[in-house]
Amino acid sequence: MSPESPPSLSILPKSLCFHKSLILIITFFAYASLHASRKPPSIVKSVLGPEISKNDTNPLQDLNFSQMGWPPFNGSLGTHLLGELDLAFLSSYAIGMFFSGHFADITDLRLFLSYGMLLSALFTVAFGCGYWFSIHNFLYFVLVQIFCGVFQSTGWPSVVAVVGNWFGKSKRGLIMGTWNSHTSVGNIVGSIVASSMLKFGWGWSFFWPGLLVFLIGIIVYMFLVVSPELIDLSISSEIELNPVEVSDNGDAEHLGLLQSKDRKPLEEVKSFEMQDINSTDAIGFIEAWKLPGVASFAICLFFSKLVAYTFLYWLPFYIRHTAVAGVHLSHESAGMLSTIFDFGGVLGGVLAGLASDKLEARAITSVSFLLLSVPALVLYRVYGSSSMFSNNILMFVSGTLVNGPYALITTAVAADLGTQSAINGNSRALATVTAIIDGTGSIGAAIGPVLVGYISTSGWNYVFAVLIASIFIATVSLIPAVKSEIQERKYRIQMNGAVH
Repeated sequence: MSPESPPSLSILPKSLCFHKSLILIITFFAYASLHASRKPPSIVKSVLGPEISKNDTNPLQDLNFSQMGWPPFNGSLGTHLLGELDLAFLSSYAIGMFFSGHFADITDLRLFLSYGMLLSALFTVAFGCGYWFSIHNFLYFVLVQIFCGVFQSTGWPSVVAVVGNWFGKSKRGLIMGTWNSHTSVGNIVGSIVASSMLKFGWGWSFFWPGLLVFLIGIIVYMFLVVSPELIDLSISSEIELNPVEVSDNGDAEHLGLLQSKDRKPLEEVKSFEMQDINSTDAIGFIEAWKLPGVASFAICLFFSKLVAYTFLYWLPFYIRHTAVAGVHLSHESAGMLSTIFDFGGVLGGVLAGLASDKLEARAITSVSFLLLSVPALVLYRVYGSSSMFSNNILMFVSGTLVNGPYALITTAVAADLGTQSAINGNSRALATVTAIIDGTGSIGAAIGPVLVGYISTSGWNYVFAVLIASIFIATVSLIPAVKSEIQERKYRIQMNGAVH
């Protein structure tokens, strides 16, 4: 389906610089608003579920459940049910992502994204309606979260594909790392809005983020230009990353992914290029999985996103149930304080993107951040409750290191993999590859929060142990990519020595 021009195109200046800036701004706020609408469930957990206990090891011990929370989440199985709500949203989001990626490649991205946002806004508000209409049916909340997850899955493959259409290889890590701060900015906005609305009733914590998504969805429909070709503009050929070089003996050198140009013979490149894939056909789902690097980074994101989304959905609850300097914070204060983790995430995305551009090594950068996040999480668990200062510093550092590789893989890495030479620079593979990587990561994101709902009743030390184990598995999954980047650096040194 050929994309249509947005209604406002006639009033927009025909300038490449203007449209690039506009694309970054629109897609930034579009996805930031979607993430803002995901924060209310984590903020209202402490209101819906069981109240805190002075026993931090088992927060559900010795509680009078009938006098607190919102039925059916206020009983002894309240945290389990809240975790299952997260599972409903994130599993439907993950499943929807795999389909959305393919649909985004064959439909008009502007319509696909805007309609997805409008419907997502509707179901976000529908969750809040449970407060105004005194709904206590668990199935109602599950169904709302399922539909919300499906429609939210239209967002990520769409915005990445649009940005990939407009921006080439140069400084992609820095540009997309900075742009990807929309995730953390959305979390911050969602946390502040949802926390500040709790005093008026938890339903309002969903209404205002939902309204924000609706309004920005209208802006997307009116102003988003999905590709430069739509308005007869062109960008440099940089978008065709990793070209195929031909050596003196006639064989091709396949310049590998992520700027780590892993050399492969011509036959390996042709194994993908001979599948009747061209620049206008959308690549198939199975073919996209077979592309070099896709599976490794998808597995890494599975475990990285498991950790990141555990913090996204449970950090306010954890802060509320863990005394900081001997004091339990209020619902509102816990929600506000959790934004420090997201402020760290903004810095983490920028630093990871900048480092990967400088090193020309996405995998090495990701592994470095992952390994450093392990001691950060240990220190946060052990010393985070000793004082407000240590809590804030360690939470910020943890957010930086946990979100760095997550931001890098979902943006620059996905864009690199989706425009590699193995598919002849086929730009219509970008949304499919992005959806595969983020969809696989979203399965991990779905598993993490629901596990916490069960494990946290036995103590938070077990939760942190699971998170650290996940980080180690994510690191191991990138070993082949790291080896490839190291080999490429050695090859470059050898080639430079031969030239001189």
